[in-house]
Amino acid sequence: MKSLERGVLIVGGGIAGCSLAIALAQRGMRVTVLEKLDAWRFHSSGIFIYSNGLAELQKLGVLPGILDSGFAIGQGRNLYYDQHGELIVETRYPSAPGTTLPPVLGIRRAEMHRVLADRMRALGVEIRLGSTVASIEDNPAHDAVVATLNDGSNIEAGVVVGADGIRSQIRGMLFGDLEPEDTGFGVWRSIHRRPPELREKILMMGVGKRLGIMPISEDQLYIYATTNEPGHPRYDPARLHLTMREKFAEFSGPATALLEDIRDPSQVFYTAVEEIRLPQPWSRGRVLLIGDAAHASTPFMGQGGAMAIEDANVLADMLEKGGDVAQVLLAFGAYRQPKCQFVQDVSRSVGEAGGLENADTCIARNVRMREQAQADVDNFYRRLHAFDLAVA
Repeated sequence: MKSLERGVLIVGGGIAGCSLAIALAQRGMRVTVLEKLDAWRFHSSGIFIYSNGLAELQKLGVLPGILDSGFAIGQGRNLYYDQHGELIVETRYPSAPGTTLPPVLGIRRAEMHRVLADRMRALGVEIRLGSTVASIEDNPAHDAVVATLNDGSNIEAGVVVGADGIRSQIRGMLFGDLEPEDTGFGVWRSIHRRPPELREKILMMGVGKRLGIMPISEDQLYIYATTNEPGHPRYDPARLHLTMREKFAEFSGPATALLEDIRDPSQVFYTAVEEIRLPQPWSRGRVLLIGDAAHASTPFMGQGGAMAIEDANVLADMLEKGGDVAQVLLAFGAYRQPKCQFVQDVSRSVGEAGGLENADTCIARNVRMREQAQADVDNFYRRLHAFDLAVA
């Protein structure tokens, strides 16, 4: 694949971009990463990584750092409560097939990015902070794509990958305006000190609301809570702490002390929940979109990060095997879309179940969870794995 001798340009230094840079650099490819921030700064909320995502991180050589920095739920226990703190059911997440990896791990996002950034530097990846792409020229007659940056300089590369998130600038260059879809949900996050006895993942099911609690380190946990927010309302940033406490005032049990601990707006991160479902193709010529730029998902299954990391490993494998670059990129999108869409569909349906606003319907939902929740977990991961078996 002669054009790859010119290297790979990755636009975006989030999970997808960093993971791809590592995957390519491990294979001896020359990589440049552009990140629009002038310094590494990431939201300090948490993130779940389930066992399939941990298996992908293992391929990147970063798993020891992730395990050291995060908090693994060794038995994969997830306790479902109602909003009053009454136990509904306990489920357990599986380990990735053929591994002894933890079923699920929580970690602070900033720590995850630190581990990825350290690995990139160790592999000699060129990182340009404060850089964006102004234009891209992909002339098939030339052996390189030319990207003009915001400072007027040019970079030539055999492949350009847009890993620049849900509001991807590269996506706009390739396919015009494609705005994220507002799902009608909002997500609230806050960081707290972890009580020593809290060592499991907790999810509380209310009426039109869900509140989760997840350890993310030996001394910290985070709340991730969702509400129905049709019409994309705006909230006063100076009152976010009060608004979050008001939104979830009916939640008691394990949530009580944590909600009382929210005393300052700087503790709260609120975002509207949006999706991107980019139709095929995800590429044009030698320019490709991955991660949230192509398939941003709702957070209800905690799989967005795992899908981005898997994108990176799959793409690196496909590029290493060779062939016409444009055709490889088309094949990548066609291969990845069904699995990513499956995750999006299941995640959206789980969010809708958690957003039910009729109290009697919520009671019926909780009864069904007692009978079916573990089977639903097992079926999701079995079907997720089946996508890989189909092409093995």
